[in-house]
Amino acid sequence: MQTDMDHVDKILAQWRRERPELDATAMGLLGRLSRLRAHLAREVESTLADHGLNSASFDVLATLRRSGPPFRLSPGDLLGTTMVTSGTMTNRIDQLEKAGLVERLDNPEDRRGVLIALTPEGLKRVDTAVTAHVANQQRLVAGLEPDEREALDALLRKFLAVFE
Repeated sequence: MQTDMDHVDKILAQWRRERPELDATAMGLLGRLSRLRAHLAREVESTLADHGLNSASFDVLATLRRSGPPFRLSPGDLLGTTMVTSGTMTNRIDQLEKAGLVERLDNPEDRRGVLIALTPEGLKRVDTAVTAHVANQQRLVAGLEPDEREALDALLRKFLAVFE
């Protein structure tokens, strides 16, 4: 018997014993993805917390940073990059504004609208955080050889395309 069984292998063995007629192969794949997501999320949150952020606040700041100078977008454009409701986005923006990391500016192209802009402190914070985030991501995938990373990336891209 295999000696390097993981948690999912043990669950699958139990199902094979109790319901041998079921093909639980997909359960193994999805179970591993789920457990991996949880481990990775904890690692990411820990790194972001070191910079006074969480994944939700980082998402907004990073989206503004990636937009390029002058690092400002409409709330609608920010909303379009996420999978959250407008109320959730408003709450995120409110919290970041209270922290002095973003500011609301009048939109010169739409007198009724506003733009969300990084403050100088927000730009500094996101640049520091993204540097640490990328280093952390490199650390997290270091257990895979470069060709394994490429193969996994290709498979995940193909799998994700089924849903997107």
